[in-house]
Amino acid sequence: MEKENISGSNGSATYKSGYKPKPDWLKVHLPRGFKAGQVAGMLHDKGLHTICSSGMCPNRGECWGNGTATFMICGNICTRNCGYCNVATGRPLPLEAKEIAEIVASVKSLNLKHVVLTSVDRDDLPDYGTGHWVRMIRAIKEQCPEVTMETLIPDMQGHLEFIDAIIDAGPDVISHNMETVRRLTPTVRSVATYDRSLAVLKRIAERGAVAKSGIMLGLGETEEEILQTMDDLLAVGCRIMTIGQYLQPTRKHLPVEEYVTPEKFAEYGEIGRAKGFRHIESAPLVRSSYHAEKHVKRD
Repeated sequence: MEKENISGSNGSATYKSGYKPKPDWLKVHLPRGFKAGQVAGMLHDKGLHTICSSGMCPNRGECWGNGTATFMICGNICTRNCGYCNVATGRPLPLEAKEIAEIVASVKSLNLKHVVLTSVDRDDLPDYGTGHWVRMIRAIKEQCPEVTMETLIPDMQGHLEFIDAIIDAGPDVISHNMETVRRLTPTVRSVATYDRSLAVLKRIAERGAVAKSGIMLGLGETEEEILQTMDDLLAVGCRIMTIGQYLQPTRKHLPVEEYVTPEKFAEYGEIGRAKGFRHIESAPLVRSSYHAEKHVKRD
């Protein structure tokens, strides 16, 4: 198929569209079964957003079938326009307090034991959505005290006082994704920087919280760059990492440069564990919240 040059979705890069045929190991089953239907139906009925759907996660069938989902808060429109991400971008709607009550009710109704929260970037707000994050975390902890929680947070433009507020709210794991290696960050991410993300993770770890991060492969990174990213994460105190295959959501997004084999992913996992990661999930279909319940620190 002939590829055409188009403007990169971050507004600065130019890259080619088109799809590489997916290898057999990336074939996944669509959501099915009673539990998957129950989760999907509840999310639809309550108008709740998940990164499972907005991000076209390949694991949503498995996770929904197990009765789990990653809730996306602060609406479903992001102020950033990253070249890899399928979440809608533009001017977000005002925050809604009812979102908190509806997510708490859903956690209870689905009898979740572990919940993952993420959000769009809200660079339009003075606190970047931090207050809403804190109220959401506290509501779940107060009303669902047996539920453990991971928060996958934005960089809050590097304002560490806002990172501190989320740490103080007390989620069990705080994740912030690097997404890619240093060299590719300006092309892949529209606003975030490599060093700012490291600073966020360093703050999480030095405050005594469990720090987690993740990257995508297949965007043109080298093995040396991947290993350097591991070292950079470990140097700031991050001990949990996810590594998965980047999949191009649409022709307007960054193209896949390589489909990394399952064997190579397994090798990266072994290397990461040898380097010192307490948990590392590394496989083609791994995403940030995949098997997240395993990453909660239990003494």
